[in-house]
Amino acid sequence: MSNYFSHLASQHVLVTGGTGFIGRELVNQLLAAGHHVTLFSRQPERAARTFSPAPGQISAFSSWQTLASDTQFDAIINLAGAPVVGPRWSAARKQALRDSRVGVTNQLLGWLQGAAHKPAVLINGSAIGYYGCRGDEPLDETASTKNEFMSDLCREWEEAAVKAEAFGVRVVRLRLGLVFGPGGAFPKLLLPFKLGVGGRMGDGRQVMSWVHRNDVIAVIARAIAKPDMRGAYNMTAPQAPTQAEFAALAAKLLHRPNLFVTPACVLELLLGEMAALFTKGQRVVPKRLLDEGYQFEFATLEAAIQDNLSH
Repeated sequence: MSNYFSHLASQHVLVTGGTGFIGRELVNQLLAAGHHVTLFSRQPERAARTFSPAPGQISAFSSWQTLASDTQFDAIINLAGAPVVGPRWSAARKQALRDSRVGVTNQLLGWLQGAAHKPAVLINGSAIGYYGCRGDEPLDETASTKNEFMSDLCREWEEAAVKAEAFGVRVVRLRLGLVFGPGGAFPKLLLPFKLGVGGRMGDGRQVMSWVHRNDVIAVIARAIAKPDMRGAYNMTAPQAPTQAEFAALAAKLLHRPNLFVTPACVLELLLGEMAALFTKGQRVVPKRLLDEGYQFEFATLEAAIQDNLSH
């Protein structure tokens, strides 16, 4: 795999969420390309030890008050956020998800307001939850939000990030689909098929808008390099299958049966409001990236599954 940051002039990049599924590969590539990375993390020493950079290439902090106002960053990549899939969405859980996204972004903006040197760009990793669950309706970047928790969360998150524009910072908002790649959510989705108990969820007609981690990182590098990139971009592959199509393809490639059905009512009973992530779909179209000529490394689901199976 090529390093997407090797062509950039030397950068000092601030990264939040640098030890997550996307962040870890992102930081590894930045360091391998010779850039300097500063991590915001609740456990800064542990976060820094996650990586093996050249001396002086990486630093980490846990409090925005300790980050000097004269620290100079060329770019900020904001990937902070507790996992959405996890405990049921109680009021406390919803607040924790807000704090880890909107709260951290507001703290970042508080530091940025007083920073002596403003970065050229803030790249904010939002999600296609911004649009709410809309079935098979094609959604490009002009689509509206919906009165749902995930939609409200993503809207508040992006509204916080956009405030950086008042300081002369270019803001790129990437609305990520379900991110596939080695590790992450993919092995959990494929596990039932590997065990021979795979099948569809609900009626299977819900659309799965996904993206490969390689493409996410490639577009982040592109956003740093291209000063004309700004605003919202749907970070989803151009081919979005239904959940039933995903199940059929996974079973075929794994040479396993595709017989079982998990009724939507069972998921709703087990997961509550969070079940909508699995039973209701979104057809999110990467219109702006395609219009700008971006060519996806992983444009088809079959290519993404084959890549996962090869690791």
